Amino acid sequence: MSEPSVEEAAVQQSSSLRQSIPREQLRSLLEDYAAHPDRVPPYDSMRRRAQEPASRSAAVLVLFGVLDAEPAQHRCASVPADLDVLLVVRASGLRDHPGEIAFPGGGVEAQDATLQATALREAWEETGLDPAGVEVLGLLPAVPTVSRFEVTPVVGWWREQSRVGVVDAGESAAVFRVPVADLVDPAHRCVSVLRRGSEEWRMPAFQLPQGLLWGFTAGIVAGLLDELGWSEPWDEGVEVTPAGY
Repeated sequence: MSEPSVEEAAVQQSSSLRQSIPREQLRSLLEDYAAHPDRVPPYDSMRRRAQEPASRSAAVLVLFGVLDAEPAQHRCASVPADLDVLLVVRASGLRDHPGEIAFPGGGVEAQDATLQATALREAWEETGLDPAGVEVLGLLPAVPTVSRFEVTPVVGWWREQSRVGVVDAGESAAVFRVPVADLVDPAHRCVSVLRRGSEEWRMPAFQLPQGLLWGFTAGIVAGLLDELGWSEPWDEGVEVTPAGY
């Protein structure tokens, strides 16, 4: 195999440098959360909305990496065009959150030594990714959800990527990677609005080709974009009511 040319080597070095910046930004944020347990996350309103105490612990994998296919359509100075995050579309037959876009994850099982282990095991079961290739950067504060899980987001970096796809159609309808810059794109931002009688719940959401990203997952994504300084101004007057609600 021939050695890369000077130009190819320069491109590889530039790409590696671009990717190291968001990884270190994520690591720094998570280290600050670990050092300051009382720090309030941007998605704290989700924690306050839980009507009933959580009955079970769960974890999701928030996995960032270098895009596997087309780079982002949206260009922004704060995020490399080839940075992406792994998501799934939950199967329509599931009891909790059917058909919704989510991070891979699930409930803690007896064999899980840590929440990190739960997130990695669930991601392997749902997408087929190799957990050995994931560098866990840290944890975000847990969120009690309406399905009575207390969910901890485990943030990871895809150090050595592996092929992913639907493993069990009863769990996931699709597995995909979305460019982070396209999540930043103001044209994809909106507010999900749920109304029950006199009550109204408003949360950040994202309109993607795969569907509406809203709820818990969108709250985590939006919070990270804001805290990392990746967000761009967007129109919070664009409202969407999730299908079925």
